[in-house]
Amino acid sequence: MVKFTSAALVLISALSANAFSAVPKIGTRTVITRDIKTPDPVPFEGQQAALELMQTGKMYRYNVKTAEESAVSQCEIELAKYTGHKYCIALNSCGSALMLLLKTSGLEHGGEVISNAFTFGAVPSAIEHAGGKAVYVESDYNHVMDVESLEKQLTAHPNCKHVLVSHMRGKVADMDAIAEACKKHDAILLEDCAHSLGVRWKDQHTGHVGIASAVSSQSYKMINSGEGGFFLTDDALMAAKCAVYAGAYEGLAAKHVTVPGPEVFGDLPNQLPNYSVRMSNLAAAVIKPQIASLEERIEKYNTRYAKLTAVMEERLGDYLSIPQNTPGVTTPVHDSLQFNLSHDITDEQVQEFLSECANHGLPVELFGHKSNARNFVNWGFAPADEPLPMTGKMLSRACDVRMPLMWDDKDFDDMANVLSESLLAVVEKS
Repeated sequence: MVKFTSAALVLISALSANAFSAVPKIGTRTVITRDIKTPDPVPFEGQQAALELMQTGKMYRYNVKTAEESAVSQCEIELAKYTGHKYCIALNSCGSALMLLLKTSGLEHGGEVISNAFTFGAVPSAIEHAGGKAVYVESDYNHVMDVESLEKQLTAHPNCKHVLVSHMRGKVADMDAIAEACKKHDAILLEDCAHSLGVRWKDQHTGHVGIASAVSSQSYKMINSGEGGFFLTDDALMAAKCAVYAGAYEGLAAKHVTVPGPEVFGDLPNQLPNYSVRMSNLAAAVIKPQIASLEERIEKYNTRYAKLTAVMEERLGDYLSIPQNTPGVTTPVHDSLQFNLSHDITDEQVQEFLSECANHGLPVELFGHKSNARNFVNWGFAPADEPLPMTGKMLSRACDVRMPLMWDDKDFDDMANVLSESLLAVVEKS
């Protein structure tokens, strides 16, 4: 398994700073023509498996004689093996998995759930879906949960018994400190690992510090089935409840492999509702071969990221900062690029920079944009009751760029040039 420690990434960056071509001469501008939203293709093995399933029509996970025959079961086995979890239940989305993390861990209607102020809108949506009320914690300039803010919110909300930490864009906070705070305040810790498949905290896959976690297979994640998610845990009762909520009615739990035995299920199929949020065999068929290639793809992403960020820091270090990995992250997964523009750059200059990039073929997202679903001010369905000044200020300068795996190294040369040329064009005008 390839692991990149912080020290190793620094070394790669130092060695690779000249890997991309120098900034073009004044008067020439780089233009990107490739699609930034190019997802990873489904491996041929997955295409063939999906075709065979469609030929049989057996796309329902339970339309098999034995649990082992199900494509979903096979996918669950492989993912559980990869992450090191005992139990795994495949679902129709990570949003469903997040909702079921809360339901299976005992969230009561109206119960408070603490989570990051910086995350995707699906997280507070899942809290609302589970009947909870979101309480937000500040996020810092490394784009992770601020532990001091967490401690303050746990103290201010003594009835809050759930903390759902989101590893947004694969960036992991100080999980030891978060776990300690949760233990001190008797709160259940859950992990949103939608963006952190492959990321390891102290050599263990993310999702093990909390009692359960959720992984995504939506198109722009490390595994791609268009939509999909997984519920992962070592807790037998939570796993049994999740399977029933997902749709294992009557005796269908017997057609799972990565769930506990019938003694744990007991009368749960008669006690819990069936939300029908199972994953189909078709989705599982395209996911399974992607799990086998995760380490190879992670190495490629991390190598490109180290080179790209080294160039950006060399050229633009006076105008931006790159979020740093928390000590304790032993294997990062950098499948996208985030950076924070300096607050010396005005709001108008930020918008001009975004326009310059877009006009030269590179869409750059601002997390704090008024329409961005990752900006907490846009969560009218679950609004913040208190000001979040640290997060708001960070988001106003936090930028996000995809790093499509299918692009060539030369395309990342162009990306570095467009980012550099665009920002310098803006700041040098003033």
